[in-house]
Amino acid sequence: MTLQPRCEDVETAEGVALTVTGVAQVKIMTEKELLAVACEQFLGKSVQDIKNVVLQTLEGHLRSILGTLTVEQIYQDRDQFAKLVREVAAPDVGRMGIEILSFTIKDVYDKVDYLSSLGKTQTAVVQRDADIGVAEAERDAGIREAECKKEMLDVKFMADTKIADSKRAFELQKSAFSEEVNIKTAEAQLAYELQGAREQQKIRQEEIEIEVVQRKKQIAVEAQEILRTDKELIATVRCPAEAEAHRIQQIAEGEKVKQVLLAQAEAEKIRRIGEAEAAVIEAMGKAEAERMKLRAEAYQKYGDAAKMALVLEALPQIAAKISAPLTKVDEIVVLSGDNSKVTSEVNRLLAELPASVHALTGVDLSKIPLIKKATGAQV
Repeated sequence: MTLQPRCEDVETAEGVALTVTGVAQVKIMTEKELLAVACEQFLGKSVQDIKNVVLQTLEGHLRSILGTLTVEQIYQDRDQFAKLVREVAAPDVGRMGIEILSFTIKDVYDKVDYLSSLGKTQTAVVQRDADIGVAEAERDAGIREAECKKEMLDVKFMADTKIADSKRAFELQKSAFSEEVNIKTAEAQLAYELQGAREQQKIRQEEIEIEVVQRKKQIAVEAQEILRTDKELIATVRCPAEAEAHRIQQIAEGEKVKQVLLAQAEAEKIRRIGEAEAAVIEAMGKAEAERMKLRAEAYQKYGDAAKMALVLEALPQIAAKISAPLTKVDEIVVLSGDNSKVTSEVNRLLAELPASVHALTGVDLSKIPLIKKATGAQV
């Protein structure tokens, strides 16, 4: 809270009535015990009521302190006056839970022009002292000016002398410096040329080293390229060739195993087929033997009639064997202009047939009445 305590026409220790205005910053203390005190004092009151209580307390202490000081003490040392008021009032407001943060004197004046009179007197003293000071200053300034002129001339003479000496020394030093500069310049030029030659030599040496390194790198790169080419050939030619050879070998071995297994299977097949055929042949042989046995018995029983039946059964087979070559012939053309000659040829073949059958089978067809009659009639 900001408060402005004001005490009007308060007499000082010398009886001069003054009006003093101050500015104070206060606040409620936050410590637990002091806050409880503040609550006890101001609970239920408005902020303005709190300000009024604190303001009256400050104004009372301000009024009491004004009565113990002179006008000069109050006017010339306001900070000390404000400090004194703050120290005296702080315990009282502290017992109410209020803390004074700052207190300053804002204004001090009176209605009898006491302060202005003090100002005029002080102004006159200051003006007098100023005039005396000006006169003394002008006197001292004249004396000092003369002394300064003399000192200036002395200094100027000494300065000119020193300037001449300095100029001469400068010229001598300049000549020495020029000579030294020329020598140093020549030495620097020679050193520069020597250093340049050394640098050129180093550069050439480094270039040679760089060329050597580049050549080594090139050789290394070529070696790597050879290795890469070799590996590429191995990867693209040798390895595929080996893989192909291995594949062909595996295929050949597989084919070999396959052929062996096929041969074994075929042999087993042939063996079993042979066994089956042998069994069939054996059975057929037995059946044929039995049939022949029965035929023989029939032949013995029936005699020539059985033999004739056997011949008649064999004739179709004999005719098929004889006519087999003729099955490949599309057409037979008999070139003869005489019909009786063709007929005679047919009759001749029929006449020779019994003799051929007798030669092949041992059976004489001429003894069969029907054939005998046919052949006899032809003859």
